[in-house]
Amino acid sequence: MTGSAADADDVVQETFVRALAHPPVQTDIPLMPWLVQVALNASRDVLRRRRRRGYVGPWLPQPIELESSDAAPGADVRYDLLESASFAFLLALEALTARQRAVLLLRDVFDYSVREVAAALDVSEGAVKTTHHRARQSMKSYDRDRVPRTAERAARTEVALFELMSAIVGGDVARIEALLTADARLYTDAGGEYLAALKPIRGAGKIARGLVALGRTGPGVSADVRSINGMPGVVVHDRAPRPRYAPRLVLGIEAAADGHIAAIYVVLASHKLAAIGLPNGSPALRSVD
Repeated sequence: MTGSAADADDVVQETFVRALAHPPVQTDIPLMPWLVQVALNASRDVLRRRRRRGYVGPWLPQPIELESSDAAPGADVRYDLLESASFAFLLALEALTARQRAVLLLRDVFDYSVREVAAALDVSEGAVKTTHHRARQSMKSYDRDRVPRTAERAARTEVALFELMSAIVGGDVARIEALLTADARLYTDAGGEYLAALKPIRGAGKIARGLVALGRTGPGVSADVRSINGMPGVVVHDRAPRPRYAPRLVLGIEAAADGHIAAIYVVLASHKLAAIGLPNGSPALRSVD
């Protein structure tokens, strides 16, 4: 709902504080639906506040270290829990209203019935059906380009990631272009804190040149490949960064069905990296390949 692990933690704590301080009057009914309703309302408030404040540059979800084994897909869900934590999915949700987002997650990730969603949001079942239809319409572009999250795809993504990092370190613009789809997109989220593109960069050529310019590194740079939001990603740390350059970043990619890279996500904002540990120091970024 929030795209932020820190905000999600706050929502969970707020929900249980309210349950202890002001529990529901009726004690003979299950507590879970009431807890879901409280958590959803708190999540929608967080989402609305964030959107009212605005954001400097592209907004990206908070990176979290999430292994594929942490969330098993359900039998009847449209999107499994692992996919719902991915950069691409959470970015697609940004086009939805808070209510649409809640309905889509409850129906298509948690497999709630229309009646259960209506109770959780305190709206009519007809309103749930209408909202759900509109949310799915807004997700059409994501669904069209969606690639199933399998072990094979994770392996292909890791290979593409290593090749990309090797090309960036080597300053090989042509090689980077060859790894990307023609209409690839690059998102850099520094939250106004560090040097980064203030708009998404589109097109293989522009992205390749931008990555080479930003990827010049010194001997103090180290990197690790980890499972970030359910797929392989790179955590980079520069012990002696240039002025205005971020000392840490997390880079993730979205691979198309043919293995080419369709999207690159780079999170540099320090407040979003608090839960990500520093690289172990090996391998160094310059020897990623």
